[in-house]
Amino acid sequence: MLLVVFVVAGVLFSGAISWTTVARYLFAPSVLSGLWVTIQLTVLSMALGFVLGVASALMLRSRTPAVAWLARGYIWFFRGTPVLVQLIFWFNLSLIMPTIGWGEGAVDTNTVITPFIAALLGLGINEGAYMSEIFRAGIEAVDRGQTEAGLASGMTPMQTMRHVVLPQALRVITPPTGNQAIGMLKTTSLVSVIAAQDLLTSVQRIYATNYQIIDLLIVACVWYLLLTTVATIGQSYLERRFAGEGAGAVGTRRWRRAVSLGRGVDK
Repeated sequence: MLLVVFVVAGVLFSGAISWTTVARYLFAPSVLSGLWVTIQLTVLSMALGFVLGVASALMLRSRTPAVAWLARGYIWFFRGTPVLVQLIFWFNLSLIMPTIGWGEGAVDTNTVITPFIAALLGLGINEGAYMSEIFRAGIEAVDRGQTEAGLASGMTPMQTMRHVVLPQALRVITPPTGNQAIGMLKTTSLVSVIAAQDLLTSVQRIYATNYQIIDLLIVACVWYLLLTTVATIGQSYLERRFAGEGAGAVGTRRWRRAVSLGRGVDK
């Protein structure tokens, strides 16, 4: 740790860095545009990963073997291949699929799979495989008796999952999901290899013309640090909120109220 501090201090105070250049480009329009793309990719990729993660986690619990094996195959493949390879694959999808659609409705693949869409598909689908394991662990952490209690109160399996299991699983799911979101924020920098106009791509294009490489990389680091700090604060807030629902709080308020009144939950 001391060695890292020594090296960082040496770089920052060596006099080789132009802080005037850092300040000039920190709020440059092209940098802010790239920053906005980075935020969009982070939010949309996590949303796509969240949906795919929930769906595949529920598929894993299916009593139909083919459905469960389909989910296992998805998780196996996308966890087993590097996300960078997946990004490059989606970006070059037109090499194996020149058009999308049939007949007169077919459109050029490169028109649909833009660098941004390729980045979103690569990051989101890959994230879904990891989120699936997080959701599976969260659901399995809920005592089976809670499910039996929900069914005994007159709820359907889907209502039991929604009102009883998932609210309790969120306490387990939230911390790793927050870590995944922060990791996703930094992983978006990989999309610079397919020129997806993110923050890193923007600063790379600037230092390719003025050769102020370290100065522009510091600009990118400042924004990444600021965003991860905000995300960390949000994660801490959510963890405290769900922990507060913790002991003695079982299921949604609606279900607890229904049980206290001695009846089931309305469909």
